[in-house]
Amino acid sequence: MKLISVIIPVYNAEKQIEKCLKSVIEQTYDKIEIIVINDGSTDNSLNVIKECSKNDKRIRLINIQNKGVSAARNLGINEAKGEYICFIDADDYVDTNLIENLQMYFEQDYDLIKYKAVSVDKSGNVLEYFNGETFRLLNGQEAFNAMFANDVMLQVPWLYLYKKQFLIKNNFSYPEGKVHEDFARTILIILKAEKICSTDVCGYYYVQTDKSITRGNDDERIYQKSMDIIEHYDYIMEEIEKYNLNDKTKENVKMYCANNIILEADNLSGKKQKLYIDELKKRKVFKSIKVRNIKQLIKRIILRFNVKLYLKLR
Repeated sequence: MKLISVIIPVYNAEKQIEKCLKSVIEQTYDKIEIIVINDGSTDNSLNVIKECSKNDKRIRLINIQNKGVSAARNLGINEAKGEYICFIDADDYVDTNLIENLQMYFEQDYDLIKYKAVSVDKSGNVLEYFNGETFRLLNGQEAFNAMFANDVMLQVPWLYLYKKQFLIKNNFSYPEGKVHEDFARTILIILKAEKICSTDVCGYYYVQTDKSITRGNDDERIYQKSMDIIEHYDYIMEEIEKYNLNDKTKENVKMYCANNIILEADNLSGKKQKLYIDELKKRKVFKSIKVRNIKQLIKRIILRFNVKLYLKLR
């Protein structure tokens, strides 16, 4: 049996972390290690974690000064002893049979194994099922092309089981001190993989809360965080030139990334939105939105003349 490392970054999650940890502790596949990174929590999270850890030696608690989720994930990757790793956000939880249901896949040595999520409210009521594409064996380019148009949960880091050696070999880590870190790396991780499967295993519960990096009244803070996604976009555009991508894949990657950063403008308003859109225009981002049907043609025409109207019609 392969050892699976479950990495849980925690920052001020005293009300959610017990349920999250319990769902991992009770996994029916028991050859796991649970790496909990307490990212400088200032609430009662640490005490809750210690209480949950009393009777389970599989839990490794690591305390660090607050550095953000990317730093916590990177530390977890370096500390992991398992052949495969996965991430769980402290606000969320998983089915107790999730890892067992994935065993038939990680025993086949895939680089990347994708599973499915359910969006739930705080009481556990189902809000939405995220189905997406399913396939048994594709390479990175094939997998991205299969998923990018239909899988709304393509880039989240917590919906994959990663072969650790694959991440280490390719020097993958998350950009620290930035937000939108999922956008920054998941696409490149997919493209680099040689063996990917996307399963019909559904076992991750994505809890909808009032927390969001884009909510609040501080326009400057929101603008600076929106600029992070621009920086990630520039990085991805630079990196894909180093990958041996065919024309179709490169076009799809550019379209996917362009759409993501265009929609980010919807989180801004007034002068900040104008400044952000100017950054998009500098990069000629709108040209990456390709026309493949009449509906896309109409949207492309609208996008050319009125970005704000495009955002409303998306």
